[in-house]
Amino acid sequence: MKSGTTDADTIEAVYGDLASRGLNVLDVVRASRLTSGITRSLSFWKVKRSEVAEFATNLSVIMKAGIPILDALDDISHTLDNKYLSRVVDDIRDRIQSGTSFSSALAQHPGVFPDIFIRLATIGEETGRLEGSIAEVAEHLQKMEDLAAMVKRALIYPVFALVVTGGALVFWMVYVLPKIMMIIKDMGIPLPFLTKFLFSISNLMKAYWYIILLVPVAFFIILKIMKQKEGTRFYIDLLKIKLPLIKQFIYNKLLAMFSEQLRILIVAGITIDRSLVIVGNAIGSEVFKRVLLKIKDQIMTGSRISDAMRQQSVFSPLVIRMVDIGESSGNLDNQFGFLSNYYYKRLGDISEKLGKTIEPLMITVVGIIFAVIIIGLLLPIYDVVTKFDK
Repeated sequence: MKSGTTDADTIEAVYGDLASRGLNVLDVVRASRLTSGITRSLSFWKVKRSEVAEFATNLSVIMKAGIPILDALDDISHTLDNKYLSRVVDDIRDRIQSGTSFSSALAQHPGVFPDIFIRLATIGEETGRLEGSIAEVAEHLQKMEDLAAMVKRALIYPVFALVVTGGALVFWMVYVLPKIMMIIKDMGIPLPFLTKFLFSISNLMKAYWYIILLVPVAFFIILKIMKQKEGTRFYIDLLKIKLPLIKQFIYNKLLAMFSEQLRILIVAGITIDRSLVIVGNAIGSEVFKRVLLKIKDQIMTGSRISDAMRQQSVFSPLVIRMVDIGESSGNLDNQFGFLSNYYYKRLGDISEKLGKTIEPLMITVVGIIFAVIIIGLLLPIYDVVTKFDK
């Protein structure tokens, strides 16, 4: 006897799907929205994008060798280290065996396979070049993985420095400063305002240390909840492309993703209006999503792509010029390929400069904070020395 979860519009659809796979269904219970959301969230963590890219690469290579898709999926399933992904691949094979198309089987696992994978698989099935479409997906996912790695490399030093600095500051305020303050108070030295202020902060941090630990966690949870709402998500994404230190990094990342995803969809033969909707849903920015949907609407009324893009402030003159040339020459996919490579290169340069830019800024801020602490400690001693001199 087996139990599990599946996605469907109705309970009747679940019965029909499982029965078509030769399974006898004893009972079906509708999952709560919370349970469903948690399940989908966990599936994102269970399968990494790099693992999906590796799966797509292996599948395309095996299929190009002339091996049927069912045998290919069976072979891959037995070689996967990720047991969850192995079960997903087995489920896809079982669905195909019972008459479901490959793309429809993929669509049953939206938490594992991105929408662009499913769309390209559908086009591949329609055009008879499924292995080629899967190879394109593998290349695209690998590029996205390289992009994510670039983002991590750019942020790892600032985050590490921030954590170490924050830890050192808390240690000073909670452990070192109170001891020095007690010595000063025992000497009977009157405390100036700055010293009293530091002493008050130190006492608060000692008394409510658990709040200091909870604040980042609470901030993260609140941010997650706020991002569930489309309106709030829009303003958060808008803030990302306006913050002084990271706006260029985020902006170039979005343009690289936009160009690369649109290129791969156009090459696959998907119409530009459908491609814009797919990219809008996959790009991870509510700002760009709204812009792309506006462009799609204008295209549907007869506007050229470049003219529609020209009315949106998020696109640089280079992007608009290259798209204009691509429309005129009929090589739109090549132009987006050029833009993708260009912005990937820029992103690499920016990621290297980001750490070098943040480092002196953090040193300055930390230096000022510790200077205030040292001055606060020395002021009462200086006052005593001054009085003795008089």
